[in-house]
Amino acid sequence: MSHMHKTDLYQLRRNALAKHIFNKTGGGIAVIATAPELARNRDSDFPYRHDSDFFYLTGFEEPGATLVMKVGASGKSHQVESHLFCRPKDLEREIWDGIRLGPDAAPEVLGIEFAHSNHELDQKLGELLADQDAIYVRLAESAEEDRRIRHWMKQVRGQTRSGINPPSEFHDVEVLIHEMRLFKDAHEIDIMRRAAAISARAHIRAMHACKPGMREYQLEAELLHEFRNSGAQSVAYNSIVAGGANSCILHYRAGSTELRSGELCLIDAGCELDGYASDITRAFPVNGKFTGPQRALYNITYAAQEAAIAATKPGNTFMQPHDAALKVLTQGLLDEKLINLSEVGSLENAIETGAYRRFYMHRTSHWLGMDVHDVGSYREPITTPAEEKSWRILKSGMVITIEPGLYVRPADDVNEAFWNIGIRIEDDAVINDAGCELISRGVPVKADEIEALMKNR
Repeated sequence: MSHMHKTDLYQLRRNALAKHIFNKTGGGIAVIATAPELARNRDSDFPYRHDSDFFYLTGFEEPGATLVMKVGASGKSHQVESHLFCRPKDLEREIWDGIRLGPDAAPEVLGIEFAHSNHELDQKLGELLADQDAIYVRLAESAEEDRRIRHWMKQVRGQTRSGINPPSEFHDVEVLIHEMRLFKDAHEIDIMRRAAAISARAHIRAMHACKPGMREYQLEAELLHEFRNSGAQSVAYNSIVAGGANSCILHYRAGSTELRSGELCLIDAGCELDGYASDITRAFPVNGKFTGPQRALYNITYAAQEAAIAATKPGNTFMQPHDAALKVLTQGLLDEKLINLSEVGSLENAIETGAYRRFYMHRTSHWLGMDVHDVGSYREPITTPAEEKSWRILKSGMVITIEPGLYVRPADDVNEAFWNIGIRIEDDAVINDAGCELISRGVPVKADEIEALMKNR
């Protein structure tokens, strides 16, 4: 990874998690493993990607690792002791697969108190869990994870005659970590800004390269070139490059469809940089010039996004940007007679009855961070059992996407001029005290700006 290991940053995060554990149960053991390696075919693995929660607390990217945090009391406050279990040094394997950090170097490099070979995990956990009241793990994560927890518990239960007790409480560690990850610090926002800038350049490169007769996969290659050439390690998700009718398929993968003059191309693509995702969508004319119907729907979608952006500020709920976009989109559908006013009666009724849903079937936002659909509850945490779960209040440090869209499939009751037009406009927004900062606007968004950019290729 290109960034320096910020030892203090990860120590601060582990300490914050330890404080949450101490406040909840007075202490306990937390166990967080990284992601397993996955075989792609008989003799090749998928490119390895660490588990986001594990990386958030350690900054460590190697497979085969587990973090164990022992949280106890120190007077009225908490104290934490972190143990990393990682792959041991192995000259033979390192010749084939690359250098390993190893347990001896890990404490100094990662700022962890203790490190051990991952071969010792089962035995050591039996010792660490002894006389702990609570264990924090991923509940019901996988059969393999559940099997390991049973094995550790069995070891501790085997010592009960010696007066040692096993934990009696199980807690979901993800709930605590995900609440922390919902709020990005300055280090995270800096990486996300850089990721969004790379992705914006990739979208510009694709617009410049696009011409009738090209295939979708050729535009995907332009995106991938810009991502890797700029230092991003991966895509944040499989790139969507959708020409013509394909633009109305929400999760379409770049295929071999030919891009034709007079049609739109929708690109939804973002890179992953240093463990953080970006997520940008633009729709543009293959030949560089919007038709009348394309421009009409594009301008409605752009106006909806602007309304959502204005509603993206601290104090508003997560749903307010969506509601603002929905109003503009539905009014636009009424104006263009894609929804018949005489049938629905009013804008309010068109929204109430969901008349817009055949043209707009997804939400306007999602959290963004280490994962493209990032973690964190979309509802406010409940503090008393009688409380109603309200939509999350937006606060400074949260990051969301803002992505309204319109998708018009061929149908008997739809004006043919609008058939097969799929438009989505998506930007990444960091919520701050003033409202929000759009970190992905390095790529043009207005129809005129897109046409100007494509004219000057």
